[in-house]
Amino acid sequence: MKNTLAGGRTLERLEYKGMLFDFYSELLTPHQKGIYEDAVLNDLSLGEIADEHGISRQGVHDIIKRCDRILNDYEEKLHLVDKFGRIRDRIQRINALTDDEEIKQLSNEIIEEL
Repeated sequence: MKNTLAGGRTLERLEYKGMLFDFYSELLTPHQKGIYEDAVLNDLSLGEIADEHGISRQGVHDIIKRCDRILNDYEEKLHLVDKFGRIRDRIQRINALTDDEEIKQLSNEIIEEL
């Protein structure tokens, strides 16, 4: 079951948006990056972000939607988040199949480096 947050947002969806941001945020403008980070990672309201950046709530909303579209377009082309997820899942399966602590440590280090 998905954890639902205020406004009907699911934890799973926020995690995915956070991962898209982690992988592709450097491809956004500094203005877009700041607003999207405040919305997705810092969980600020549209009003809080608007006040902080000196723009309207509608402007914040539009930028967030534009960033969602941009980040999803990059993922559709590059598949970095998808590849990361598959690698992470395989490493977790390796950890579950072994009792060897050194293997678990190494595989966890691999996940951290990704």
